[in-house]
Amino acid sequence: MTTLDAPITATPRTAPAAAPAPRRTLTIGPHTIDTPVVLAPMAGITNMAFRLLCREFGALHSQDDGGLYVSEMVTTRALVEDHRESWRLVTMGERETPRSVQLYGVDPATVRRAVEMIRERDLADHIDLNFGCPVPKVTRRGGGGVLPWKTELFTRIVRAAVEAAGPEVPVTVKTRIGIDDEHQTFRDAGLIAQEVGAAAIALHGRTVVQHYSSTARWEAITELKELVTDIPVLGNGDIWSAEDAIEMMDRTGCDGVVVGRGCQGRPWLFADLAAGFAGKPDRVRPSLGEVAAILRRHAELLVDFYEDEGRALRDLRKHVAWYFKGYPVGGEMRHRLATMESLADLDAKLAELDLSSPYPGAAVEGPRGRAGTPKRAVVPEGWMSSRELSDQHATRLHEAELDTSGG
Repeated sequence: MTTLDAPITATPRTAPAAAPAPRRTLTIGPHTIDTPVVLAPMAGITNMAFRLLCREFGALHSQDDGGLYVSEMVTTRALVEDHRESWRLVTMGERETPRSVQLYGVDPATVRRAVEMIRERDLADHIDLNFGCPVPKVTRRGGGGVLPWKTELFTRIVRAAVEAAGPEVPVTVKTRIGIDDEHQTFRDAGLIAQEVGAAAIALHGRTVVQHYSSTARWEAITELKELVTDIPVLGNGDIWSAEDAIEMMDRTGCDGVVVGRGCQGRPWLFADLAAGFAGKPDRVRPSLGEVAAILRRHAELLVDFYEDEGRALRDLRKHVAWYFKGYPVGGEMRHRLATMESLADLDAKLAELDLSSPYPGAAVEGPRGRAGTPKRAVVPEGWMSSRELSDQHATRLHEAELDTSGG
């Protein structure tokens, strides 16, 4: 057994020798990021606590914090209507530089006003616009990943954000290949984003129909990079390791990578990514004791974020299975950890583990999170018949912003 009293560590263990890669950076508007990696916004996951934890690891092999760490997605309508919780989600910690916020909106005027309010309150150094959500409750009203099908509306939203943000706060766009293979939108979206002044575009290599299933189609990222030449193109999809990230950039020519599910329960992935892009072989391979210490650090950061220990520990429960994937932690103990009520309760349960257990290897690697299966695209009736927004669709579009999650 080892104790949990020692400070958080990330023990570097040298991976098999690989060809060293030159240092690569990412430039988004006036910001140059030492490592070309972006933490993808994930609803209920990438709050300030998780972002700070990822930054701590990214800084181990970087001149800065090893990437760009974006907030959870917030709807522009909620900000304009002055919802207190939404404003709290876009408030950053002292360490968070650049301050990166993701917004979701369906109305150009509302998007413009939300960005203006963020500027007036000096809350962001970078704004990302989400056009990738595949959730049916959003797409059935014309929002999320199906919105770029309406090219004029998409253009107006991005232009409104860019104009309101000004040159000091770059605006980027995240999208998908399209609704399905017959209704692809990524080429038009990339060219429009470039034309109206977006600072970069990120492409998730899946359609709305695919959700998170099957294999991300990196060839679409290659095509977009060849088409969009004036602004950076970022690739998203199936980045489970530093080697995956480097391979994506080498194969597609993209300017950086966006990492989502690959870091769930593995915030140390950002140390690996920073090392990989610095040409170093160092990789974090934590023992069970080290994972327990990282989970405990996550808990402390959540308590600071929520200022409510009970709420913080309830939020942490969803992370338990991800953290212990592949480790010798039985189902009964996982269940007990997933019902923790306090830091003292967490400490007592972690102390029961065999903290000396080594890194289990392949069992920890590879895909994480729920991939699901392809699903029929749920869109408003007649949505696919035209690239123009009809009056009928416009009257219900605002409903797509009432309850959303990222994509």
